[in-house]
Amino acid sequence: MTYYVYMLASGRHGTLYIGVTNDLVRRICEHKTKIIKGFTSKYDVTRLVWYESYERIDEAITREKALKKWQRDWKIRLIEEMNPEWEDLYLILNR
Repeated sequence: MTYYVYMLASGRHGTLYIGVTNDLVRRICEHKTKIIKGFTSKYDVTRLVWYESYERIDEAITREKALKKWQRDWKIRLIEEMNPEWEDLYLILNR
């Protein structure tokens, strides 16, 4: 099974959210449709701007926890290395 660590943003350089899941498309859809009430629905953080995949859940969780401790500018740099235009990668995943 594949596990994903991902970052959502409310917009370019906007509010960030970091999560982990075993089904990236389903989980991002849940954020976008606001099925689950919480931080992302409250602050409209629905744009998938970065993700990584892992084969083991423990590695994914370790990475998620580490990223949550990072300074904001480090997170922005990581996003811009993969996705300099801050495009919604969910649209690419669903092609």
